[in-house]
Amino acid sequence: MELALEGLACVRHRAAVAADGLSGDGAGLLAPIPRAFFARQGREALGLELDPSRLGVVFAFLDLDDDVARKEAQQAVLEACGLEDLEFLGWRDVPIDEAHLGAAARVELPALVQGILLRPETMALDEAERRAYRARRRAEARCRERNVRHYFASWSFTTVTYKALVVSDRLPLFYLDLAADDFAAGHAVFHSRFSTNTAPSWERAQPFRHLSHNGEINTVQGNEHRMAARGRLGSDAVGLGSEELLRPVLDPDDSDSGKLDSTVELLVRGGRDIRHALSMLIPEAWDGAKSLEPDVRDYYRYHACLTEPWDGPAGLIFSDGRRVGAALDRNGLRPLRWQRSDDGIVSCSSEAGAVSLSGHGTITRGRLGPGQMLCVDPEVPGGWQDDAATKTWLAGRAPYGDWARDGLVSFPIGEAVVHHATDTALLVDQVAFGLTREEVAMVLKPMATDAKEPTFSMGDDTPFAAVSTRPRVLFNFLKQRFAQVSNPPIDHLRERLVMSLRTCLGPRHALLAETADAARLLELPTFFLYPGAVDALCDPLQSPFAAQRLDATFAIADGPAGLRSGVEALAERGLVAVRGGTGILVVSDAAIAEDRAPIPSLLALGALHHRLVAERIRQDVSIVVEVGDARDTHSIACLLGYGADAVCPRLALQSMAALADDDQLGEHHASEAQARYQAAIEDGVMKIMSKMGISTVDSYRGAQIFEALGLGADVVELCLRGTTSTVGGLDFAALRLDYAWMALGGLSMANRITLAFRF
Repeated sequence: MELALEGLACVRHRAAVAADGLSGDGAGLLAPIPRAFFARQGREALGLELDPSRLGVVFAFLDLDDDVARKEAQQAVLEACGLEDLEFLGWRDVPIDEAHLGAAARVELPALVQGILLRPETMALDEAERRAYRARRRAEARCRERNVRHYFASWSFTTVTYKALVVSDRLPLFYLDLAADDFAAGHAVFHSRFSTNTAPSWERAQPFRHLSHNGEINTVQGNEHRMAARGRLGSDAVGLGSEELLRPVLDPDDSDSGKLDSTVELLVRGGRDIRHALSMLIPEAWDGAKSLEPDVRDYYRYHACLTEPWDGPAGLIFSDGRRVGAALDRNGLRPLRWQRSDDGIVSCSSEAGAVSLSGHGTITRGRLGPGQMLCVDPEVPGGWQDDAATKTWLAGRAPYGDWARDGLVSFPIGEAVVHHATDTALLVDQVAFGLTREEVAMVLKPMATDAKEPTFSMGDDTPFAAVSTRPRVLFNFLKQRFAQVSNPPIDHLRERLVMSLRTCLGPRHALLAETADAARLLELPTFFLYPGAVDALCDPLQSPFAAQRLDATFAIADGPAGLRSGVEALAERGLVAVRGGTGILVVSDAAIAEDRAPIPSLLALGALHHRLVAERIRQDVSIVVEVGDARDTHSIACLLGYGADAVCPRLALQSMAALADDDQLGEHHASEAQARYQAAIEDGVMKIMSKMGISTVDSYRGAQIFEALGLGADVVELCLRGTTSTVGGLDFAALRLDYAWMALGGLSMANRITLAFRF
């Protein structure tokens, strides 16, 4: 404990400090419960002689100014413990010295109280931890229902977390408990916070219940959306209890670090070792690592079927109360340096000299590399596990290699399109989907010949889509966000090793599952599909999963309500199909005709995706989009960002084939032109992901990292839920008019005049 407090004081420079010299972003300490200390507190505060080995502690931040609210929160704790057969003994006020708080921290100062628990003699420690987890979730739900301020910094029979909105070197001066001689522990995790993307608060100070984190989780929005989309966690099957009790898994008000901690806690309470949980969520760059041991590769390959990476610069120190360890993100963008002394003391910190081991014998020093992990575990010989030993141990816990090899089926992405359509038929489609001569000449041709996005010397000076005098495809209404905090973007060219477009299709199993069936998926090297692959997915002789095409067109004759009705009908058909056992849905707008216009693919996809999320069956199906309006990297990124598992830009590929056949691409054959176009799309999507510091398409998928400019509230709520649209804009009726006129533009003049009267 003394070494940890010394290290915490030495990293004061890592945190922001206000002008008063006292207000900071927060600091804290996570340690195994000092049982002698809390047994003494039981005698002094409660007058009870307690068995130290059975003690548990609830550290609660409650309302300081409202006695009624505080008592309601304490009653919620008491009732939750009773429901889980945990004996609640009483409360103690945590002694503090407010002189070490700044003005901002004083305003939000909570009542700092600790509840003392006792587990039954016959109850195993792991079971007690599960019950403590459920009890905390019950108490949190009760407090939310009554709108009572609450936060439980820790609730455990193994660990306790002391944290506060103080400067790091003042934590032991603020919490008087930390100065007690019997406040001792075999390991400790300390953290000094520098707030970048969330405001400082008592709750957001670190460490959390299992880890402390230096960095940013760039994928946190996508991770949060994916967690909400999981219809099944699998908690009943692993003995963790009702899923309704555990939802929402992530608190929307938490920081990115807090949400990661909540996910780690779910996996640990679901039966996984904490090293297992961290390696699932923060995997190393295994996809392109040729030197990785085959068993370790299979381990990562299997777990990629269950969860996407929590990606971004991350240095992590973690503990489950028995062991403590450190892990680094796949890019190695945060420092973690370790020291190991002859007498068995190990320190690991972002600063090389944070903890001095002078006088402890010979010191061995090193640093964690990208994706590496180390662990100090008293249950293993020598108590020390380096990265290789940890990963080998994890890979050997189950036959992950057999499961991956038997379950994952390599699926081809298809062959290049051969142009068979007449020039007139292709022209009709091109006009109907808003493809212009300029787009062909300045976007498609360069991608087909140079295998990369075109570059321009001037910016886009055309009016933004909502006020344009001519219809624009819906993707022009969205703008990609980019990272704006301290994390650097990735150089997707020089750091190609950490980038991955690997895609799996098929129904997903529950997050807490660990069975061979979880790997029963189709495995593809990319999200990019050719039309032949889409046909193969729909062929029961070629795909093991039932598939269904959804017609993404609407009747022009339906009037102003036609587009919205078409979108809602498509989402309903998809819902019925999934409930009927369909494992792959193909959203296709190929069925345009004289009386039917295409639904904007983003609206069709978004409405379907959010409807399935709301019904908690999104994980039961993969969505493939086969469309004509998505042609450039921005549009493809939009589809991926709003939930598409794979994309087939049908019209762009057909146009490439026609251009090659007309000798408009020089010496490039149609198949070569389409391969170059595919390479340009994939490279462009990786470049877009890299602006957010995201390495894998799995982490980008469904993240919705966009802002809408010129779309109305009705469109956003139904199809793009959660997207910011500050100024409002076009509603369904206005968008329907644009897309109907584009469709009519591909028809003969006679038909155009006839159908125009139907508006």
